[in-house]
Amino acid sequence: MDYKAASAPKKGSNAPRHKEHNAPGSQKNPFGKRPSKEELIARLKAKATKKG
Repeated sequence: MDYKAASAPKKGSNAPRHKEHNAPGSQKNPFGKRPSKEELIARLKAKATKKG
């Protein structure tokens, strides 16, 4: 029996495979540029009424 092959599996790195185009802190979405909760709710309500 090959005891070397029965060792514990190697842990993978927890890094993503790619970068998002609008990740927080990127050029398109800099830090501190988050919409307020009121803006977010208004946008969600507008989208809900548009679909229905």
